Formats: sequence, structure tokens, C-alpha cells
Amino acid sequence: MPISRDAVVPPPYGLEENKMDAEKNDPYALDKQTTMHEGEQKFHKLGWKRLTICLIVEAIALGSLSVPSAFATVGMVGGVILTVGLGLVAIYTSHVVGQVKMRYPQVMHYSDAVQLIWGRFGYELTGAMFAIFLVLLVGSHALTGTIAFINIVDNWAICALVWSVVSAIILFCLALPPTFAEFAILGYIDFVSIIAAILLTIIATGIQAHTAPGGLNAVPWSAWPPEGTTFYQAFLAATNIIFAYSFAVCQFSFMAEMHTPKDYVKSIWALGLIEIFIYTLTGALIYAFVGVDVKSPALLSAGSTVSRIAFGIALPVIFISGSINATVVGRYIIDRTFPQSPIRYINNAKGWGVWIGLIAIITVIAWVIAEAIPFFNALLGLISSLFISGFTFYFPALFWFQLIKEGKWNDGWKNISLSILNAIVFIIGLAVLGCGTYASVQDIINGYSAGTVRSSFTCSSEAYT
Repeated sequence: MPISRDAVVPPPYGLEENKMDAEKNDPYALDKQTTMHEGEQKFHKLGWKRLTICLIVEAIALGSLSVPSAFATVGMVGGVILTVGLGLVAIYTSHVVGQVKMRYPQVMHYSDAVQLIWGRFGYELTGAMFAIFLVLLVGSHALTGTIAFINIVDNWAICALVWSVVSAIILFCLALPPTFAEFAILGYIDFVSIIAAILLTIIATGIQAHTAPGGLNAVPWSAWPPEGTTFYQAFLAATNIIFAYSFAVCQFSFMAEMHTPKDYVKSIWALGLIEIFIYTLTGALIYAFVGVDVKSPALLSAGSTVSRIAFGIALPVIFISGSINATVVGRYIIDRTFPQSPIRYINNAKGWGVWIGLIAIITVIAWVIAEAIPFFNALLGLISSLFISGFTFYFPALFWFQLIKEGKWNDGWKNISLSILNAIVFIIGLAVLGCGTYASVQDIINGYSAGTVRSSFTCSSEAYT
């Protein structure tokens, strides 16, 4: 049943403030109130430009260089259509997420929004999904950092676990800035890093194709999927593109710190168009230069020397994009655990102690899970299918039907067209949930059958390449 705009919605944490009682029972209530006021000011300095940078950091990582391999599976035409089409859908669903935040300002994180439509069950379920997914992403970046160091140093005598621990420490240090306005400063470095890595890969593969026998005309690429491509292979490739547009998962958390929340529209369009341009150009050009043998990430196709240089350039994006996930899940946990305490504003010794300890715990858990599970990357694909299908597609569609839509679905052409659009988005979400889960499970099975699954906590560098 749709919720009226004027409906009284309980606070997302299920608690109500009682300032008068607090002042009677707490002799330091005035000092506490001043501290919390200063904390509120500290956590509301995010403008739309820095929001765009935060979204870029969260969305555009080294995974963007897996898009060319997706093009190699679905073909040039299918790759372009999927990249542009899914990008536009992601912009729309993120716009819906922003509308929910504007209409219900008390929403701080994604689970708070789902609570509005599914109650306490939805709050707890989505909170768990939110935390698990982001923690696993931190682990994924720890493994990616390990692979990068192994390729850069090219010294297989060093135990891979050493590089893994180094990666985890870097992720921990970069996740320490508690506000996203502060974190956005790192975002500028992140953006330059990924653009430089992509440009270097495009230029290097282009030169290789031009100087190879037969030149560009000899590159084996196709407008259509290669013969023999199975549904499982095609959908697994499509999930690489789908997950590249998963920025809505952290949008509520970012918007909670904006000083002018209505400016989110500028950020969504800026990020969406930048992503569509980067992904389409990267996928199409590198696939056209390398062909069906393009590797994932594509910088591995640029030759040994260039690949090592590209990995070095990409180090900032590997660690900055990974650490922001720890910051977001840390903010979620501390906001939920200390909803009425100055600790959540991290502006005193006690607050900083809790924050540093929390980020350390998150990083250690992420690292242990990533190293302990031998098929971690395939597991991440499975979790992404289960969770991103909701965060990016069917939850925003449900938000529109239950929180945003005014009147009946067939009241006028606007409601009819938006109802059809959101129904399609909902169906896409269910398709990603079902087909993506199937493809990810099949990928795990195939990995074991092919013997490509690495050992847990292994020192072998070969296991990471």
C-alpha cells in the first residue's frame, strides 16, 4: 500500500529523542547537545561536485577494464547496447533513490529506505545485505591489490600473503577519513588514476594492433557474439557491465552528508554520463584492438612492460575505491550503534577510538574472508547477483510504486509511462537475481572442474594471476 507523503514515519533506528528528559537526567546535556550540533555541521559539508567524486570512487574501479572482455563475449553491438542501456537505467533508478531521500530526510542508509516499505524485516534484511556486500568488496580490493603488486614487482619469490597484508593495511589507512567530504579529496587522485590506466591500455593495445601483421584489419573482433556462446557465458559477461553501474547502493549514505541534498540530480547525471562514456569507449576500443582474446582486466592484454606500468598507475584506484566501501559500512554501523551519542560524529578521543577500531575490524574480516574462501571472486559475483539486483533495480522500482507515485498507476500519461518503466526495471532486477545467480554458481562449478580454484591463504603468486 502506498505511503502518503504526509504519513508519519518512525525514525530509521526505531528510537525517539526526548531532549527534555535527557536534560533533566544528564548534567552534561548542554555540552553533549553542543558537541552533537558541531558534529552535525561536520557531517553536512558534502556538495554535489564532491558527491560526484564519491560516487565515481565507489562506482568506477579497475573493474571497468573488465568491460572489453564482456564485449568479446556478447559482441560489439550487444556490448554497446548493454553499456548504454544499463547506464541510462542506472541513472533513472539513482534518481528514484534521490527522490526517496528528498521526501524522507530521516533516511540515512539503504536499509532505512527499505524499512519504509517492508518494515523491521526489510530494515534488518537490507542492513545485512548492505554490510556483507561492502565488506566483501573491501576483500576483493585487497586481492586486486595483491595481484597488482605481484605484477608490478614481478618477484615470485615473495610470499603472496605479504602483498595481501600490505594491501589490507593500505585499505585500512585510506578508510580512516570519517566524512565523505574529506574522503572526496582522495577521489580526485582516484579519478586521475583510473583515467590514466585506461588511456595507457587503449593506446598500448592500439599500437600493438597497428604494428601487428595485417594491422587493425587482422584483429579478430565481431559485431555479434562468437559462435557457440552459451547463455551462461553471455549473462556472466553481462553481469560485468551490470555491476559496473552499482553506485546506488551507497547513494543514501552519501546524500545524508550533503549540505544541499536537492543538488543530487547534478551528481547522478554527471556520474552516469561519465560512466557510459568511459565504459563504452573502453569496451569498444580495446575489444577492437585486441579481439576475442582480450583478458580481464584488459591491461593484462597490453604487454608485460606496459601492463606493469598500468598496474602501477592503477594502484590509487584499487585502494581508494576499495577503502570507501569500508568507510560507508563503518558509517552505517556507527550510526546504528550510537544513534544518540556524540561518538557517531567522531570529534573526540572516544569517537576516534571507536572509529579506528571499527575500520580495523571491518578490514581484517574482509581480508580473512577473501583469503580463506578459495573461490572468493566467484563468490563475490554470486553475492553481487543476489544483492545488486535489489540495490540497483527492484528496490528502486518498489520505492517508486510505494513511496513516490501519486495517485493510481493509470492516472494520466505520466503515471502510466513511469509505471511501465518501473515495471520493466523490476523485471530486470528479477532477471539479474535469477540468471546472475545461476551464472555465478555455474562459474564456481566450472572453476573447480578446470582446477583453477586457488588454495586458502596461499603463498603461491601463480594462484593470483
